[in-house]
Amino acid sequence: MTTAAPPLPSVPRGRVKLLAHWEDRLAQGLLLTSCAVLVVFLLAPLAMILVKSTEDKSGAFVGLQLFREYLQNAALRDSAFNTLWVALVVTAVTVPLAFTFAYALTRSCIPWKGGFRLIALTPILSPSMLAAISFIQWFGNQGALKSWLFGNTVYGPIGIIISAVYAIFPHALMIVLTSLLLADGRLYEAAESLGTPRLRKFFTITLPGARYGLVSAAMVVFSYTVSDFGIPKVIGGNFSVLAIDIFKQVIGQQNFNRGAVVSLVLLLPVLLAFIVDWWMQGRQQSQFSARAVPFAPKPSRGFDLAMLTFCIVVSVFILAVLGMAIYTSFIKLWPYDLSFSLRHYIFGLIDGGVIDSYFNSLKMALLTAAIGTTLVFGTAYLLEKTRGMRTMRAFIRLLATIPMAVPGMVLGLGYIFFFNHPDNPLHFLYGGMLILAASTIVHYYTSSHLTAVTALKALDNEFEAVSASLKVPFYKTFFRVTVPVCLPAILDIARYLFINAMVTISAVVFLYSPDTKVASIAIINLDEAGG
Repeated sequence: MTTAAPPLPSVPRGRVKLLAHWEDRLAQGLLLTSCAVLVVFLLAPLAMILVKSTEDKSGAFVGLQLFREYLQNAALRDSAFNTLWVALVVTAVTVPLAFTFAYALTRSCIPWKGGFRLIALTPILSPSMLAAISFIQWFGNQGALKSWLFGNTVYGPIGIIISAVYAIFPHALMIVLTSLLLADGRLYEAAESLGTPRLRKFFTITLPGARYGLVSAAMVVFSYTVSDFGIPKVIGGNFSVLAIDIFKQVIGQQNFNRGAVVSLVLLLPVLLAFIVDWWMQGRQQSQFSARAVPFAPKPSRGFDLAMLTFCIVVSVFILAVLGMAIYTSFIKLWPYDLSFSLRHYIFGLIDGGVIDSYFNSLKMALLTAAIGTTLVFGTAYLLEKTRGMRTMRAFIRLLATIPMAVPGMVLGLGYIFFFNHPDNPLHFLYGGMLILAASTIVHYYTSSHLTAVTALKALDNEFEAVSASLKVPFYKTFFRVTVPVCLPAILDIARYLFINAMVTISAVVFLYSPDTKVASIAIINLDEAGG
């Protein structure tokens, strides 16, 4: 004879409401804290840039006079037009390449997927200017394959486009790969049982499920191309873009006020990006529910062969760029003396003091990855999976998209104006390691945020609904369900922030002190010294 299970203890309705009210207030408090961090470390420095754009060199208020003077300059119109059309071309090339590569990794049965993925993400390991230097060695005036350009020069838009595609490809791949990995395999099983052709499944299941990731990737690629400085500086020749205009004004002419004006012009694309992102958020539907199963591709000889060929071609292209840079680092003088030599490594690592700065880079990168991943993914979770404060959420989403359009050197200047002010209570951060980590987190916030949001949007809200019905606090659901499911995306964010912190230049170049000099700055100093 079996005994009936004892009844579950009932919870008074008033207590349930009080508990839910307390959890909502906690979530909203954490969201306000995230907002405050973004305001202090992003919006306030940019506000200082805005203030400087309305002042002359003596600090006197001149209103919009600097804007009028700059807009009357024909060079600005040329730079703005060049920046826009180059960014559009790079976006049109990079996003389809990244999607096809991610599609091959997630929808085919090709071998060596781990190797292809590792190779595809390799460009993140180096500064963007490495691609430009390598393409000069391949296609420059003394390049090994200069005849392949049929008389055209690599110094200009051609060089900028191919270098940007190489440098930004892994950023787009991270976002698209995340959206494709979280597909519900039951949809494909149902389509296959109905005899749906592969092409129809692609257009009716795959593309709709990945469209938010595609739009996010396009926004990342476009914004990165608009704001990148290293590539056009190295390989752009006389082809003017807005980022070079800022460099000329700030570094060349020491005109910080005019540089602030140009930097504000660079912020305009983020407004369009935010509108598109906001519109897509309203149309996105969850692809990964509580009953979802992972998609498992089935072998298809022709399709797998085509995908394998594509991955090999892209991987060879990436390895050729990286291989040329490695090769030329071991020769005495390119292209005149090709004999083997280690003098560049000896001079750079030992005599140049790069090893000493390397440990500072490691410390800064670890701080960036730990603090940044917690801030980025935690904020994204609060935005997507908690309730209340709709206006505040829209404001935080706007803040999260702004860093993509802010050149690092502009952000660094804003940090100087804001944190170096003696009346600022956070003045103690200036010159320390934390401000280097903070500037790096903010600089690379958008791509990490979009990766987190793409992963979270694929999770069905049913997880939170079930947790609420069982009276489980949201933070327990976060640690028990959300983090394990989204762990690949979390690790991608941490790895992305760590690697970029190791190679970043533009923001930290204005903020380091003798005690916090990082390896990337030491390399720049070597380059300026002719090393």
